[in-house]
Amino acid sequence: MTFLEFLLEFVRISGLIILGFGAVKIAYVPMAMFFNWRYRDRPSKDGMTMLDQKPLVSVIVPGYNEAVVITKCVESILASRYRRFEVILVDDGSTDETAAIMAALAAEHDRVRSVTQANAGKGAALNRGIASSHGDILMFVDADGIFAPDTLLHMLQAFDHPEVGAVCGDDRPVNLDRVQTRMLAVLSHVGTGLVRRALSLLHCLPIVSGNMGAFRRELVQSVGGFHEDSLGEDLELTWRVYKAGYRVCFQPKALVYAESPSTIRGLWRQRVRWSRGLLQTLRIHVSMVGNLRYGSFGAFLVFNTVTMVIIPILQLLVLAVLPYLYLVGHGPVPGEVLAILGWLGLFVSLALIVISLGLNRSWRDLRYVWTLPLWPLYSVFVGLALASAVGKELRGSPARWNKLQRTGVVSVPASGISSPEMSRA
Repeated sequence: MTFLEFLLEFVRISGLIILGFGAVKIAYVPMAMFFNWRYRDRPSKDGMTMLDQKPLVSVIVPGYNEAVVITKCVESILASRYRRFEVILVDDGSTDETAAIMAALAAEHDRVRSVTQANAGKGAALNRGIASSHGDILMFVDADGIFAPDTLLHMLQAFDHPEVGAVCGDDRPVNLDRVQTRMLAVLSHVGTGLVRRALSLLHCLPIVSGNMGAFRRELVQSVGGFHEDSLGEDLELTWRVYKAGYRVCFQPKALVYAESPSTIRGLWRQRVRWSRGLLQTLRIHVSMVGNLRYGSFGAFLVFNTVTMVIIPILQLLVLAVLPYLYLVGHGPVPGEVLAILGWLGLFVSLALIVISLGLNRSWRDLRYVWTLPLWPLYSVFVGLALASAVGKELRGSPARWNKLQRTGVVSVPASGISSPEMSRA
């Protein structure tokens, strides 16, 4: 086999793998729609949820240099219609006014307490918050998060079975003032709203997002809290929830609005951090991948590893090889076929956007559909971030907060944050 033949075969096989796994993901659509039907406004099978028990909820907010956003975050939590909660603010050695603002909020509101520690990382700040809390349910929120009034109520309603160990809410962008953040807003409806519905239905939801997640206190304590040396502390803890025999549910009605990266540099740093968190979690829990002892989640981790790690690298390699093949006159796919695939991809993407917006009842965001042509560039961007993360992990680069530079921009009006009226609990 000549070198040219090897390249052609590599591109063909890689293309089939990429298309095959992409086609499987289309199955998320009917599952997400069935999720909405199954969990439409009706009580759980036994009529009881955690909300009926009215537990104390500890909302833990870690922060490092969050002076611009922390006040709005706390004010939105305090406006919650569910009233049995406490707020634990943890300053992780900030160099701005975060600690002073947290202390002032604690002095002003009885429900709020603040603690300060030397800079030790997000995992350590979260564990400090757990140690300082008293709630039966622990809710972890990023300092830029803005709650809807019914968020706590909906989160507790999702604990509708003893096997539900954790619940993930729906986080949406709040700063819609840039082309980039508007694109990410549309992507979040597809990648979060649609996909998490489907995976929750399959009991395979792989992550309880760090900016909107709730856990049973006894479960978090039994598995040892957060790992303090991991960049994906939320992802890693979620996998231990499954390891302990519990499952994770998605609650799309529990909304929190948070900042998306508004600069290319910020987006790059965030995606590299997320990719490193995934790689670290895979290394720690490699024995779970394909292990049917963990039920459908163990089997799903094989699919997840291929789609989240292997395929992005394959896409980069194929993109690097294709220009050469077409230059030497041996393009693996005729131009007319490429055109058909391009139009088919555009149609599928538009359909996914419309369905996802419908599931989330967020038709207003349809005005950002014009960002769709940026998706292929974003896909390449994510692949490059993963490649960088692989390099950093191989070199053993230190793990840091590496958090976004907050802007304090809030583009979502109060009417967009509010959800339908519920009775005060």
